[in-house]
Amino acid sequence: MAEQYYEGVGRRKTSTARVRVSSGNGAFIVNGKGLEEYFPRQGDAKSILAVLGDASAGGSVDVSVVVRGGGRTGQSGAVSMGLARALVKMNPDWHDPMSKGGHLRRDPRAKERKKPGLKRARKAPTYTKR
Repeated sequence: MAEQYYEGVGRRKTSTARVRVSSGNGAFIVNGKGLEEYFPRQGDAKSILAVLGDASAGGSVDVSVVVRGGGRTGQSGAVSMGLARALVKMNPDWHDPMSKGGHLRRDPRAKERKKPGLKRARKAPTYTKR
């Protein structure tokens, strides 16, 4: 019989992460690579591992992630949110620490669209009187 796992979906900017958590020995796989290999920047991996630290589930769970779209920062935010949701499904007692840590709240910030007549979303062309 297949191993029992809990799934959570996280989104940030244009990234979507599908996270599966099961009881194990602490393996963390992101798109077939290790966590530090996929997210080489220190802050990205640290923000993801902060979720496991808040749940005090560091070495007791195996995590498998499929993340698509966006850049590395958006992907790391999506992974941390999906991981928090999956851990709450696994153990509902972890809802309060996850909520207090801000891991369950979706970050709505995204790039604003460019407007016609402007150079960027809000930057206007230089005004010249003559």
